[in-house]
Amino acid sequence: MTSKTDPSRTLLTDADELGHEARSELGDHAALKLWLRLLASTTQIEDEIRRRLRNRFDTSLPRFDYMAQLYRQPDGLKMKDLSRYLMVTGGNVTGVTDELVRDGFVTRENSPADRRAWIVRLTEQGRKTFETMAQAHEQWILELFSGLDPSTVQQLYSQLGALRVHVVRVQEQTNKDNR
Repeated sequence: MTSKTDPSRTLLTDADELGHEARSELGDHAALKLWLRLLASTTQIEDEIRRRLRNRFDTSLPRFDYMAQLYRQPDGLKMKDLSRYLMVTGGNVTGVTDELVRDGFVTRENSPADRRAWIVRLTEQGRKTFETMAQAHEQWILELFSGLDPSTVQQLYSQLGALRVHVVRVQEQTNKDNR
């Protein structure tokens, strides 16, 4: 299917929502068009989730993600591990930690095993607040993906999983070749 005969591209153009896809042209490879559509879709969904978190809970996506990691670890995490899970710098984690401690959602304590390290964990208020946000977040995701039938969602999930495995293998091979 060419860009000119792709009905979704026409609808997106008409709605002035083409975004990253505006970079693709008629003769581009399907993989390039897919990459741009994935990027545009991810950006659009993420922007909507950010907007809803800000409007409903007066919070940011990084704070939500931070709390999600701690929610999964009731005993808490070292800040360096939290930084690694969130794939952000230690400085970013420190800033968000300071905010969440101030708001009563997180505690920060010295690690008994390593006095140089801090352990952060959700407070009871933080757990309850996160549970409320997570329930809303789940409903938003379901709403945003409701335009796809369940079998399509499962197929996309499987295919994107296969893509990720392939990319990991390519990265491993590239790393071997560069040694």
